[in-house]
Amino acid sequence: MSLTVADVLALPGLASMRLRAGQRAQDNPVRWPYVAENATIAEWVMGGELVFVTGINHPRDEANLLLLVRQAHERATAGLVILTGAEYIQAIPDSVIAEAERIGVPLLEQPYDLKMVVVTQAIGTALVQAQMLGRSRQHVLEQLLDGDYQSLEALLQRADSLRLPLQVPRQVALFKLQGSERLFLEQTPEQAEQTLQTNRQRLQQQLEQVLAERGEVLPLVSQGEHWIALLPAAEHADEAHNRRSLMQLLEALNPHLAPQRLFLGLSVGGHGPAQFAQALGEARQALVAAQSFPERLGLCCFNELGVIELLGAIRDRSLLDRFVADVLGALIGDDSRHEPVLMPTLEAWFQENGNLALAAQRLNVHRNTLSHRLQRIEALSGCSFTDPHDRLNISIALLIWRLSSPRSPA
Repeated sequence: MSLTVADVLALPGLASMRLRAGQRAQDNPVRWPYVAENATIAEWVMGGELVFVTGINHPRDEANLLLLVRQAHERATAGLVILTGAEYIQAIPDSVIAEAERIGVPLLEQPYDLKMVVVTQAIGTALVQAQMLGRSRQHVLEQLLDGDYQSLEALLQRADSLRLPLQVPRQVALFKLQGSERLFLEQTPEQAEQTLQTNRQRLQQQLEQVLAERGEVLPLVSQGEHWIALLPAAEHADEAHNRRSLMQLLEALNPHLAPQRLFLGLSVGGHGPAQFAQALGEARQALVAAQSFPERLGLCCFNELGVIELLGAIRDRSLLDRFVADVLGALIGDDSRHEPVLMPTLEAWFQENGNLALAAQRLNVHRNTLSHRLQRIEALSGCSFTDPHDRLNISIALLIWRLSSPRSPA
């Protein structure tokens, strides 16, 4: 459980603080309070801070306040608090309020006669309490997701005491933020760490906002580069709605996360607490497919896997590896020794359902070039594209190969 901007406004002793803009983002989680002493905040925040602006140590005119609002949005802070009074910042300009509302930054006004020590103490105490409750709630959810418990009845009693709404059937959404290694290759360590923390905070905020909109909220479970959300899904219509809204989330977030990328695997819906571990397994299989197949645009549901579900049930990995080696080994070996063109050609041919013109267009090569490559594939593999059994073997081997070599969508 996290402390949100709305929770801060409801804390005892802080009734004189007012939300002036950004109501739709008031569920942003607050990691800690930060008092801004410099002209800008971009270099000094990592995401999730509730930033306080006093005007004591630096003049805060309209232009500067507008800059702070925009930097608060760029750095995924929880919100911005402007202290107003007769001595420093007399009032918040209308343009600043309008900009905060436009870009969705919670903008709070705090009167100077409300002492900062009172505010920071109230927030600090609430943060500690929220963190303790949040750890307990996450621990219960992790036990259910791992199937790591002796008595489900006892665990559900604990969940009830922690106010976890587990009566609603759920669908597991497993997110992965991929590409942190690329960040550190392309940027300085300091810049990469800043970008990584900002991306994680932005993702956390957006996911929690989506969960809040769905109702019957359960906390996000964060595990390294993975986030697990338990979405309400009692009916098939709920699953369809979850898929649409999360696809929109990926499309909105990924341009801002670059060069990192967010992938998502979804289980089927209708799972109760006793089936959470099974649902997480479904979401894991779907996530692998989302990462492996560019045409899925970064998202896959378990009920869309088809034959991939059967392949995932084969526990002896050596059987799958041997099948790939028997069918495609010669092609993979040839690509490793020369320019890798045979496996991409095979993929394009299947993706275009054997249409030579479309496959050649996909590869940006002449149709005659594609025909020569296909002939070479048949010669090396010993398979014929006109034989239905050979086509089936190649198709399944290609699926296994792609699942074992996840690549980011183009």
